[in-house]
Amino acid sequence: MTYPPPSGGWNDPAWSGQQSSPPADPARPVSGQPVPTQPTGADPYAQANQYAPDPYNGDPYAGGDPYAGMKQASGQPAVYPPAYPNYGYAPASKTNGLAIAALVLALVGIGSCITAPIGAILGHVALNQIRQSGEGGEGMAKAGIIVGWIVTGLYLLVVLFYVAIIVFAITQADTSGTTY
Repeated sequence: MTYPPPSGGWNDPAWSGQQSSPPADPARPVSGQPVPTQPTGADPYAQANQYAPDPYNGDPYAGGDPYAGMKQASGQPAVYPPAYPNYGYAPASKTNGLAIAALVLALVGIGSCITAPIGAILGHVALNQIRQSGEGGEGMAKAGIIVGWIVTGLYLLVVLFYVAIIVFAITQADTSGTTY
């Protein structure tokens, strides 16, 4: 469908009838002669053909082996990517054994006062190993450090309290003045 030229004496560069014309070219035939199949100038206003094949990607409908790039050398099993690579759980990393031991010993230290500082020290060692190797268990190592030092500190306060009571009782017994 063609539209009439705009009124007012101005020319709209986007309107040129049905088709825009390339710049004047002396090699182009005069009207009445056959038009060559390949135009000499590109139409800057023409729309791109959305069904044309991508010149950078080749033919997307060409047949062939879809797994051609993934074949292994002979003697090795072929490894294919998972069907849905962005879904599901991340592969589980190995948990550091010292981190587990640190948390267990720190928690057992609540009942026995000797294992809490051992759990805290193992937690520091495990945290250092986790940072170097990238293993899992950082949270358990930190929990072992925190619980171990808190329980150790509380037991030290209890021991100091008992020592203070014993010292107080001994000093009070000496000042009573009773002789046997």
